[in-house]
Parts: sequence; C-alpha cells; structure tokens
Amino acid sequence: MPAVDERVIARMRPHARVLVLPVLVLWGSLGLATLLVDRVDWPLWNVAVLTVAGIVVVLLTIVPTLAWLSRGFTFTTERVVTRSSFGGTRRETMLARVHDVTVRRRGMQALFGAGDVLLSTGGDRAVVLSDVPHASLVQRMLSEQLGSRGRALPETEA
Repeated sequence: MPAVDERVIARMRPHARVLVLPVLVLWGSLGLATLLVDRVDWPLWNVAVLTVAGIVVVLLTIVPTLAWLSRGFTFTTERVVTRSSFGGTRRETMLARVHDVTVRRRGMQALFGAGDVLLSTGGDRAVVLSDVPHASLVQRMLSEQLGSRGRALPETEA
C-alpha cells in the first residue's frame, strides 16, 4: 500500500475574544497615565506613574497576548497537533486513534460560534482542543477526515 502524503488542512489559534480584556487594560492604562502625568509637584511623580503604567501594560496586556499567540492547532490529513502556551507543550493525536468528535460549548462560546472540540481516542480522557473558533466547522472537517479513512462517525450536534 503506498504511503499517503500528509497535507495541512488548517491552522488556527484559540478564539480571539480573550484579547478584549488586554486591549481594554491597555487603553485604560494609557488614558490614566496621560491624566496623571504632571499632576503632582514631586520630581519622581512622572517616573512613578509611567513605571506603574508600564508594569500594568506588560503584565496584563503583553503577556496574555503572547500567551494567546503561542497557542494553536494544526489539522492535517493524518493528525491533530496542539501547541500550548510559550511552546511548552506540543501534543499530536493521530486521526487513526480518534473514534468520536464532539463539540462542547460553555458560557459565551455559543454566542461567538466557538467551543471545545473533544477527540475521543479510547483512552481515559478525551483530547480537548480548548476554545476553537468555528467549532462546528472543525467538527465537520474532522468527521469528514475520519469518514474518508473508512471510519464513518455519527453526526453529533452541540
């Protein structure tokens, strides 16, 4: 049997709505720092205001944005690859091991069309792809990939 060439179907990151709070913190920090600069007649006042604003921006804006950028999902014809924050964990799940694909929606995920995609592999716990945008589309794509491998899956709706 000839080897099948593996192709990348899609690459994506978790839903971008998690970046709303860091953007609001950035705007609030810059606005508050602008209001507070040159308000007090103390030589180190401006340094203190800008230092605190810088620390807040780094911790509450830049770090969460970099964490979001470092997470991702890659779907190929043979496997699903997940990366977690700051390159710490890379997990590969072979599609040959997957026997069920389910979408779970919690909280605001349904409003944005996102969801958690659960890949059942027969092990103790399912592989969870957290906060996937267009989760129903990803579920359908994975089901089609499994179906083309000769393993038809029942249609499951969230």
